Amino acid sequence: MKRSFPHTYVIVFYIILLAAILTWILPGGEYIKETVTIEGGDKTELVYREVESNPQSWQVFAAIFKGFVKQSGIIVFILMIGGAFWILNSSKAIDVGILSFIRYTSKLERYRLIRFLGVNNIIITLVMILFSVFGAVFGMSEETIAFIIIMVPLAITMGYDSIIGVSMCFVAAGLGFAGAVLNPFTIGIAQGIAELPLFSGLEYRVFCWVVINIIGITAVLVYANRIKKDPSRSPVYKEDEYWREKGKADMGTLEYKTPLSAWIVYGVVLGGLILFSVFNSQTTLTIGDPETGSGSSLTSPMIPVITLLFAVSGILSLRKSVHFFQLTLFGFTILFLIVGVMGYQWYIMKIATLFFAMGIFSGIAMNYSPNKITKLFLEGVKDILSAAIVVGLAGGIIVILEDGRIVGSILHGLAGSMKGVGEVASIGIMYVIQTVINIIIPSGSAKAALTMPIMAPFSDLINISRQATVMAFQLGDGFTNMITPTSPVLIGVLGVARIPYEKWVKWIAPIMIVLIILGFLLLIPTVKMELNGF
Repeated sequence: MKRSFPHTYVIVFYIILLAAILTWILPGGEYIKETVTIEGGDKTELVYREVESNPQSWQVFAAIFKGFVKQSGIIVFILMIGGAFWILNSSKAIDVGILSFIRYTSKLERYRLIRFLGVNNIIITLVMILFSVFGAVFGMSEETIAFIIIMVPLAITMGYDSIIGVSMCFVAAGLGFAGAVLNPFTIGIAQGIAELPLFSGLEYRVFCWVVINIIGITAVLVYANRIKKDPSRSPVYKEDEYWREKGKADMGTLEYKTPLSAWIVYGVVLGGLILFSVFNSQTTLTIGDPETGSGSSLTSPMIPVITLLFAVSGILSLRKSVHFFQLTLFGFTILFLIVGVMGYQWYIMKIATLFFAMGIFSGIAMNYSPNKITKLFLEGVKDILSAAIVVGLAGGIIVILEDGRIVGSILHGLAGSMKGVGEVASIGIMYVIQTVINIIIPSGSAKAALTMPIMAPFSDLINISRQATVMAFQLGDGFTNMITPTSPVLIGVLGVARIPYEKWVKWIAPIMIVLIILGFLLLIPTVKMELNGF
């Protein structure tokens, strides 16, 4: 009898059990803030102290409940996104958009250079670069969950698999996150704690971002071309049957129409945008730390311009069919997502609200009744529920480690391993520590707040620049986000894409090994060369 591989839920629960076992083995420890006087001035430092551990036993069951509470924001985010997209796609608007996109790009084959490079290769590369920029500039992470529902069907329609769909947005954003150039949630916080000029060392970070993306995108393209030749070689070929079945709708019998309700939605949305423009005539897009205002910023009448664009494109799309108007609503939802995150510091609540409104307006535009819109929304929630559940389960891992009071002792033990080694070995150990801790604490900003007050002063003692220490944090924080089971974003992405965690690990593990080694190689110049900002 062939043994089946454990379900993703089972794997996560096993990890919760392992975390509970560690609370019985490892000593308790925590870092506390203490004010010390240095050269006549007071300074707050994190100081480690041993505390009594709190071994976890029956709490593994309570951790599941607490995990749901801890990750409630992302869970609700996933459910609202799923429901909204189900309403949008009920009219086959997404299918219409994908097929139109495929037809348009196929026309580019007549150009010799594009034919030589491959239209699909160019599309994958450009999309990945776009999401990588988002990851590098404003730390796109949770937002990628919303794009999975678009990118996976697109990838499968192009002849690939769901892994390529996930790679085009989630992996690309992960590459950008690791090669962060102006990410305020990682670089901004880490450099601020390390008392460095915000976003200094920009030149070398840009170089690292370019190198990381060349390696990452190349790996994805190699795999994509192999799957294109024989889709059955995909490790998720069986799972992708769900997406292939969804894409088999008979587009030839689709009725292209524009009901009066669509024009009414257009008028209501345009009126709302005009009102929004009055109160937000100027928008400052900040690339850097939004709280301090450091970094680059651009102030312009962004909202009025977007409103004008919607007024024109809305009419043009309505004249074609309601499906293209729904796609216009979706396109401007993405545009407002970017402006909201960069200009108004929106997070998952407002982003989820934005997509929810898009779904409701899409349903009204199709002249659906309130009952039908509700029914479709609930069907979407049901379809994506498994993804939301596994996010809550993964949150239980962190709960056990925190309640067991061993996170601090793990960090203290790892930090002690750097004493008495050379520069390259020290920066390498820092990198390994940050990589390991990222599995325990997947939040970049939380990890920066915990580790940088310890690592920055320690780097002074071993003659390593604080900038190099920040780089070790940056690279150690980035790559493993794409593989760690404690990351609610990864678990959410895989759940939406219907990719089993074990198959994802098997696929991405070789890429992770290459990227982690690359990260170490990129750190060597920070301690061996004279670099601007280092």
